[in-house]
Amino acid sequence: MASRLLQNINSPEDLRKLDKQDLLQVAKELREFIIDIVATKEGHLGASLGVVELTIALHYYFKTPEDLLVWDVGHQAYGHKILTGRRDIFETNRKLNGLSGFPKRSESIFDTFGVGHSSTSISAALGMAIASKLNGNSEKNHIAVIGDASIASGMAFEGLNHAGVTKANLWVILNDNAIGIDPSVGALKAYLSKSKIGVKPKQDNMIEALNFHYSGPIDGHDFEAIFKAFEELEKVKGPKFLHLITKKGKGLQQAEENQVTYHAPGKFDKTTGELLPKNNENLSPKFQDVFGLTLVELAKTNEQIIGITPAMPTGSSLKYMMNEFPDRAFDVGIAEQHAVTLAAGMATQGKIVFCTIYSTFLQRAYDQLIHDVALQNLPVIFCIDRAGLVGADGATHHGVFDLAYLRCIPNLIIATPSNEIELRNILYTASLGLENPIAIRYPRGRGLITDWQKDFQKVEIGKGKKLQSGSELVIISVGTIRTEVEKALQQLQQPEKVAHYDLGFVKPLDEEMLVEIFQQYKTVITVEDGVISGGAGEAVLAFANQHQFTSKIINLGIPDQFIEQGTTAELRDLAGISAERILEKFEQVLTKLTTR
Repeated sequence: MASRLLQNINSPEDLRKLDKQDLLQVAKELREFIIDIVATKEGHLGASLGVVELTIALHYYFKTPEDLLVWDVGHQAYGHKILTGRRDIFETNRKLNGLSGFPKRSESIFDTFGVGHSSTSISAALGMAIASKLNGNSEKNHIAVIGDASIASGMAFEGLNHAGVTKANLWVILNDNAIGIDPSVGALKAYLSKSKIGVKPKQDNMIEALNFHYSGPIDGHDFEAIFKAFEELEKVKGPKFLHLITKKGKGLQQAEENQVTYHAPGKFDKTTGELLPKNNENLSPKFQDVFGLTLVELAKTNEQIIGITPAMPTGSSLKYMMNEFPDRAFDVGIAEQHAVTLAAGMATQGKIVFCTIYSTFLQRAYDQLIHDVALQNLPVIFCIDRAGLVGADGATHHGVFDLAYLRCIPNLIIATPSNEIELRNILYTASLGLENPIAIRYPRGRGLITDWQKDFQKVEIGKGKKLQSGSELVIISVGTIRTEVEKALQQLQQPEKVAHYDLGFVKPLDEEMLVEIFQQYKTVITVEDGVISGGAGEAVLAFANQHQFTSKIINLGIPDQFIEQGTTAELRDLAGISAERILEKFEQVLTKLTTR
């Protein structure tokens, strides 16, 4: 792509050598560059297009990296990465051994704080500002860029509340585009929506009530307006708040008109913006759609069923129930803690509550899960999407800790369905009423079964199943990693030597099945797509130890390290849980058994 200016910008210092009138051309080239790369390499498009002018203005006006810039979530940080020395390797974004899809401290001095989950920027930037003040530097600027969806989170309010009683040199810049991944919701969104460029909300300004100097709203695509606001706010001591109105997907018509789809659109034509067609014929459904469509079926016959999601109606497929039963399905915004306790409150009144939430986001509501649900033994149904390795989003988004952090909680059932039909049936079983809360874990993406909408079958809680007999060795799979195990068994020269069991539930364990296994086999392999430490395999190991079984137990799973970005297949292979690596383990163990 021909470029007059961008190709010569290798740092913000280069950017600051340009005249202000050149910045419009830089913005044009930066948008084209992002579109060009993301069209073929995929990634988060809309958010980054929406902050092109703001990104340029921040690095032009402030002395980064001396002035500290924190991006909330980081979906919008592509322009930031390109302007800070990573332009020539940006095509590796979200790829194995390439750039992270989010700001990352180890990647660049300009990435001042590692992000990926929402609503952390204000607290992080405030921490930096207070530390700078204690270090005797009150002139350094600390800038948190946060979106209208993220600022509605409780953590963001906590940061604002604290900042308002400090004299810290903190800038909070609100990128208000009325959408996160899905459209923003809630009373704060309604409040912000009343504001127009140049006109404050008519109600008492809640930001000013928190002792911030409020400025705006201004057009976030207008360089002149942005710089004028920066100049005015720089004169203000203490925390200040700049409200910008932007358009997500700015510069690409389709992304502006269809902001949900173009948040992360996959591959598209960079010239027309049209999505490249995908052949979805005869494909099995996404696990999230099995959840969403099944829930609608169940809700049609049971008026007590409720659905809740924290800001992911599309990603979790709760959208189907929201469309069908809008009074019984709730998007509560980026508020995981609230979602869990809201579900608990509803459960006290006899409602059958399905709280659908990504595995990595449920971490944010751990206290509520323990105290508000499990301690009171309220039968909330947690539908944990994006469990296991999720691919290109990397370490911040892999759902690999859930089995470990859930297993230690009393009263909690943990179900690990291995395919679409099993997921459907455990959802049905939970809808009939349980005496305990339950976590139902399933991955991102598709399974293998196309004909999945079978008649419902009630599942016996705490029961696994034998899938294949074997003479020498047994493998116990946990959840959908079963597919990789079966692929390995198909390639094994002597598959009759390896038995295969599906654990079914991590809690309670199928003790009868485990006794059968340990009485028959001297070598046991467990495999899961979660961390080994504290995971399902260690639960099996603890059972064996408790009952004094002496079988050798080999645990396969995610090692004790953070797994970075890559395709799911690549990451499984690195972790030793791909079909190929499992096959290698089979052959290695069988060879040792044969040579004894």
